[in-house]
Amino acid sequence: MAYQHRFIGGQDVPSKLGKIICVGRNYADHAKELNNPIPDEPLLFIKPATSAVAMESPFSIPKGFGSVHFETEMAILMGERLSKAQDEEARLAIAGVGLGLDLTLRDVQNDLKAKGQPWEKAKAFDGAAPLSAFVKPDNIADLQNVQIRLMVNNEIRQDGNSEYMLNQVVPLLSYISQYFTLEPGDVVLTGTPAGVGPIMSGDKLRVELGDVLSIETSVQAD
Repeated sequence: MAYQHRFIGGQDVPSKLGKIICVGRNYADHAKELNNPIPDEPLLFIKPATSAVAMESPFSIPKGFGSVHFETEMAILMGERLSKAQDEEARLAIAGVGLGLDLTLRDVQNDLKAKGQPWEKAKAFDGAAPLSAFVKPDNIADLQNVQIRLMVNNEIRQDGNSEYMLNQVVPLLSYISQYFTLEPGDVVLTGTPAGVGPIMSGDKLRVELGDVLSIETSVQAD
């Protein structure tokens, strides 16, 4: 079954999922842990709708491609069309706030980077974007003060705060809209804090966004 947006409480949702725009290296500590330079402007890439699965259900990871890493991120669901937008337009266009896992075939990505090739095979594969249900933005007092946490088998692996984003959420949406038109149903993954690492079949995950979202899920073999 194809991914469908869900809201906590069952509110109406925007149109079906379109594209997923991801922001690389938006936390300095994450860039440093992978020995990557900190970009001087947002680093953007896109996952297709076919990469999305519901986070709440057990999800698969590929076999035979080396290490699969988790990257836990705040997800922003768009409710209005944005093209070359200003910040206030971008703020008003947010329909929901949730969580996403930017799953990455790390060995594949490192090989592609060494060859100077694009990352899509490492980032855009089927199932590469588990997405949670969303809450309305007025449930979040401050988008730039939200704790993002991941536990794997009851061990805290990521525990960062959105205040440390290099590019804050609303200006980031404005920036993206200068290059890509954002449509209702599109999702923006806003970058991951430090602590990324491998997951394996059988792992139990707990993913949290402050005190507004808490999801328990698990990993199964593809």
